[in-house]
Amino acid sequence: MKFKDHFSKQSQGYTRYRPVYPSTLYSWLASLVPSRKRVWDCATGNGQAAVALADHFLEVVATDASENQITHCKVNPRVCYYAAPAEASGLESASMDMITVAQAIHWFNFHDFFTESRRVLKPEGVLAIWGYGILKISPEIDAVINQLYGPMLEPFWPPERKYIEDGYATIPFPFHQIESPQFSMETQWSLSDLTGYLRTWSAVIRYAEHHGTDPVGSIDEPLKEAWGKHLERRVDWPIYLKVGRNI
Repeated sequence: MKFKDHFSKQSQGYTRYRPVYPSTLYSWLASLVPSRKRVWDCATGNGQAAVALADHFLEVVATDASENQITHCKVNPRVCYYAAPAEASGLESASMDMITVAQAIHWFNFHDFFTESRRVLKPEGVLAIWGYGILKISPEIDAVINQLYGPMLEPFWPPERKYIEDGYATIPFPFHQIESPQFSMETQWSLSDLTGYLRTWSAVIRYAEHHGTDPVGSIDEPLKEAWGKHLERRVDWPIYLKVGRNI
């Protein structure tokens, strides 16, 4: 399966503007495995999850199919980074207590990745996949962003985006599923933080390449009006989580 690289062109912006997963998520995940020796963070992106997992595991192996993403990863002495596709990690069989995939499973060949996960996980090891939906700020701001996300960018979203829109409900998951709590991300952002984040969307990059114009710029005025005089606003993202044991 050919790797679809949707993120290398905006990897620096991706590192700066991606929202941060809550520490409670990692604590809960770590509680599911009796041994916390090794975890594989697959499709690590900017290394955000890998570094957080290093607080709970002795060794984190973090891979990404994009060489460019790896070069912008967060450095941590417990994290080993290298480039590899999700479906062919090169890791030893039965070597991992846990596998994590943050905001990336929808790009994978599901059958091949799950086969690889079963090979790499120890018996009773845990696979955790999660993603997040479109951000929420206020009804007025959300309406402006949805105009960008939907009518303007719809032709430029890859088809795999549908799995995010479905809240990961339609992704197959052939593991013994573990019931999980509800988690969400939140942060305080300025208007410039928000527009910086929107410009990391893969569909925004493709729109700009196709039309030669920045689609985020087209919503500047209505976005400023909806934002009002606030220096910062709270931003929330719902997290979609599937966790299962290798039985």
